[in-house]
Parts: sequence; structure tokens; C-alpha cells
Amino acid sequence: MDPRDTAPDSWEQEDDLEATIDGQLEPAFTTLNVNAKPFVPNINAAEFVPSFAMKAHSENLNSAVAVEKISSMEVSESTAPVENGDTEMTTEEPWDQKEAEPNEEEPGGGDRGPAVAATTEETAPEMMEEEEETPVPKVPLTQPDAPKKEHINVVFIGHVDAGKSTIGGQIMYLTGMVDKRTLEKYEREAKEKNRETWYLSWALDTNQEERDKGKTVEVGRAYFETDKKHFTILDAPGHKSFVPNMIGGASQADLAVLVISARKGEFETGFEKGGQTREHAMLAKTAGVKHLIVLVNKMDDPTVNWSLERYEECKEKLVPFLKKVGFNPKKDIHFMPCSGLTGANLKEPTDMCSWYTGLPFIPHLDSLPNFNRSSDGPVRLPIVDKYKDMGTVILGKLESGSISKAQQLVMMPNRHVVEVLSLLSDDVETDDAGPGENLKLRLKGIEEEEILPGFILCNAENLCHSGRTFDAQIVIIEHKSIICPGYNAVLHIHTCIEEVQITALICLVDKKTGEKSKTRPRFVKQDQVCIARLRTAGTICLETFKEFPQMGRFTLRDEGKTIAIGKVLKLVAERD
Repeated sequence: MDPRDTAPDSWEQEDDLEATIDGQLEPAFTTLNVNAKPFVPNINAAEFVPSFAMKAHSENLNSAVAVEKISSMEVSESTAPVENGDTEMTTEEPWDQKEAEPNEEEPGGGDRGPAVAATTEETAPEMMEEEEETPVPKVPLTQPDAPKKEHINVVFIGHVDAGKSTIGGQIMYLTGMVDKRTLEKYEREAKEKNRETWYLSWALDTNQEERDKGKTVEVGRAYFETDKKHFTILDAPGHKSFVPNMIGGASQADLAVLVISARKGEFETGFEKGGQTREHAMLAKTAGVKHLIVLVNKMDDPTVNWSLERYEECKEKLVPFLKKVGFNPKKDIHFMPCSGLTGANLKEPTDMCSWYTGLPFIPHLDSLPNFNRSSDGPVRLPIVDKYKDMGTVILGKLESGSISKAQQLVMMPNRHVVEVLSLLSDDVETDDAGPGENLKLRLKGIEEEEILPGFILCNAENLCHSGRTFDAQIVIIEHKSIICPGYNAVLHIHTCIEEVQITALICLVDKKTGEKSKTRPRFVKQDQVCIARLRTAGTICLETFKEFPQMGRFTLRDEGKTIAIGKVLKLVAERD
């Protein structure tokens, strides 16, 4: 195998050096290669680029060959004057060191020119692999850089069938995360089921049920990169039965993309009472999403045909509502038209839509200002999901602090001490991770059955608060009758879902002035703001909104509807 591996090198020499000398040396070379396989290519590499067709270097080569023979007999002697002394020393060294050595040589190689650097690295057995890898340098190069890019989690929300998964699939295709062949396969399969317009969404809707019905159930995950940032797509379900899943997705997001369909009739059903457009926008706001991009999708539909009037009509109806939820139309909201199926205005501007002058979607995401996150804060990682895979694996978004390999952490509220065995940030293994990254951690010291979504990983010096009773300010958004003490609902706080009871109403808060009523109210009704005491069925992890906003805001749901949103004001110690 060795002579075969090294053969190409001798042919290269025939081209670059004088063929005649090589012709005479050929038998000698083959024997040489067998004896000293690793260093022959290194010597050639160092020689043949700087010799710009100079004949002087061919003599050098002969002397180098002579030196090699000597050095192979007496390794102990240091051959400092020879340029390639370092490589000769490697003859007796084990393989793994040899692989590491080209890195040391690189700085020298870099000065001579890229070609040298590449060839000095090629030790004989690695030659074939090196050659294969060179055409696609993208994949190995992006991984070491990945953690340096800012991580942003984008959640796609909106009414069922607005086109969230399709836009997600299209973005992955445009940024090269899904190749054309896979999409063609999806297209064929979708055609067989008479669902040919759904094929893009299959990139994110991976299980059979989701594909058959065309409805996302679980939050789909994918990621793509732009020049400056690394994005994670969270594809939330739009159907009202799966709102709890959507809240889990939104709680991990930094930025929400509200997808609305411009098609006649579809926008109206999504936006009228009972449609998911309103509820999702509100839930995103309570989950702590500061910036909202509204994508007016399906602009290529025959009923719309990229008409400015329809776009403006959707915009006019949405703005007052989004304002009411708490988004600032001037700063936090950005509208843009697009078509998920054709990909128009997602990456490149489209001719169909001459009236839209802003940036297309992906460049717009890239141009957003950076989020300021503190990596020196306490470690807080709310757990979204867990499973068994050679140990206990948990998924979640690191809200603050930083985590590194082999770090000792505490799982709250059960106070299990765990150790981080390995860290994956968006499926790329790293040694440490900063805030805002989506992580998969493999833990030691805890069983998978002992973890529930909503538990939190903290550092031992600064544990998060846990308890059952807390005071909170609540805004009642939608409820037919009145709410009195003793009312039960489901509490969604960060990634935790727990049953909760309103045990006491403390006071009403005036929406305009913020004044608190002197007397205790007997009930609250829709559109009122009150401060109430809540008690959960089990112990949960939470923080006050003032100290840690991501873990201090919550929603209350009942009978499949979002009833109220609120923030934790104070934690109440348990009475024994």
C-alpha cells in the first residue's frame, strides 16, 4: 500500500522538477519511499514551490536525498543546517504526533505560499483524504467559528396553514442547509399524496402524522447561518390544540416571525376571534420576544397577486392589535411581503414586488442589532426536553451564564448535583457555551426519569428560587365570566407547565395610572389588571420578573384558551 500511496508524489516531481534527473533516480526513489515513507513528500513539498523553475534547487534535492540517507541511520544527530531538519526528526515518532506536526510547520509554510502549506501537511497515508477534502473547505472551517457568531433563536408563529413550515423549509434550502436532492425526493412523495405544495414544509415537519395532515404538532428545529449570525429556527405549531407546544417554542426565542396569509379569507379567519394570529402574537410577547417580524405570506396567490392594497389592509388590521399586546410599532415590528412556496423576497428581492423597498427576509435578520447578554451571570438553563442516549441527555436554551465541559451543576428544584459530560450547541460539539445558545447536554449523576421539562440547571453558588406560592400581577385577556379566588388554571412559566390556583386577589391595578386599589376585589373580569396570590400544585422553579425577566413572566390557560398573562412580583416562603 505504501508504494502505491507515495507513487503520485514521484509523478508530481516529474512535472515540476527536471524529468531527466527523476528518470535516473526512479529505481532509487522507489526503494527510498519504502524505507522512509513519511518524509519524502514533505521534502518535495518544501522544495518545489519556491523553486520557480530554478535549476539550482534540483542540486539541493540531490543533497537533501543524501542527507536523508544519513539521518535515517543516525537519528540522534541534529541536522540543523538542512531546511527540513524538523521533518526528518519525525521518522521515529508515533503516528498521532506526526499528524499534529504539520500545524507547527504551517506558519513557515504560510510565508512561502498556500501551496506549500497544503503539501507539507500531506503525510503519505493522509494524501488521498486531503485531496478529497480540498474542494469543500466550508464544512470543516465553519465549525470552529460557529460559537463566535451570535446565536439567535427565531420562532415562526401564526395561524394554522399560514405557511410557517414552508417558509422554514425554503430558508433552509436557500441557505444550503437542505440539498436539492432531498427536496426533490420530498416533492415526489408529496405529489404521490396529492400534496405537492407541502413538500417544503417536510424539511421541518419530520414525523408521519405531521406530514399526512400538513399540521405541525411539535416545535421543529433547524439551523442556518448568515455571514454574521447563527440562527436556530423554531417552527411552532399553529393549531389551537397545540398551543402549549408553541409556548415552549416561544419561550426559547429571541425573535418572533409572525407569519400571516394574505390569501382572501385566510387572513380574516386567522385574525378574527378564535384565530391563532392574535393569541400567538400575545404569547410571544409574554414569552419575552422583543422584536417581531410580520411576514405577509402567500403574496403570489391568484387572489392577491402581490397587490399593495391587500398588504396594506393586513397591516392596518394588525398594527392596533400588536400595539395593544405591547409591541411598539415603530421600533419592535417590521412588516415584509414574501412567498414561502416560491421563495420570493426571502433571500433575494423580487421583481414582482417593486413597491417594497426594504431588505429581503434573510438579509434583514442579518442586519438586526446584537442582543446584549451577560455571560457572567448565574447559570440558568430551563429544560425543554430530555431523553436517554448513552446517559441522560437534556435540551434547552441557556438563558444566562456559561457552561463548560466537566462542570458541576445543580438540577433544581430537586437539588441533584450533576456533571456535564458533553456539550452540543446546535448539533456541533463544543467545550463551552454562552447565553442564548440551544444546547444538548449529556449529564452524569441523574437518571432521565428524575428530570421533568421545566426543571432548571443552575450553578451551586447561585441556585434559582423554587417554591409553590407567589404574588403576581396578572392581566386578564379573555374570559367569559368572572375570576374569583379558588379559580384553577394551567400555568406556563419558562418551559414549565403546572396546575395553579388563584388563592387570593390582593388588589386591582389601574391600567392607565398604575394605581392600586385600597380594598381587596372580590373578583376580576376581562381586561382588568390585578395583583393576586397564586399557588401551584407542585414545587416549581421561578424568579421575580425584576431580577430575571425570562423566568418571571408567565401565561395562564384554561379550556384551550389563553386567559391571562402576568409577571412574578414576589416569592412567598412556605408556612410549615
